[in-house]
Amino acid sequence: QVQLVESGGGLVQAGGSLRLSCAASGRTFSTYTMGWLRQTPGKEREFVAGISWSGLSTYYADSVKGRFTISRDIAKNTVYLQMNSLKPEDTAVYYCAADLTRRSPTILSPTDFGSWGQGTQVTVSS
Repeated sequence: QVQLVESGGGLVQAGGSLRLSCAASGRTFSTYTMGWLRQTPGKEREFVAGISWSGLSTYYADSVKGRFTISRDIAKNTVYLQMNSLKPEDTAVYYCAADLTRRSPTILSPTDFGSWGQGTQVTVSS
């Protein structure tokens, strides 16, 4: 198993930027597919961005393409989500998650992730 701890959420004005970080503990972090997902009350959890264990394959939801960038630093056991040009509709609790089976992030759905962080709130004001 892997333990995940998110940080970097907060309140930002529309058009601003935030960078979320997810620190992972576990002996095989480098082999996991990692993802960022978000959820707002009354809605299903949305898979926002994912990155393969190698870093060579990424996935982005249409709603964030061109604005969000996912990356990972194997040496630091950390995955990041750089969020630019934020919109009020990006307001949500953002979760870091890991898929332990090394599948491509392009085929994953929210239910495929087996380990989750506690979440960090992102609020974008208009």
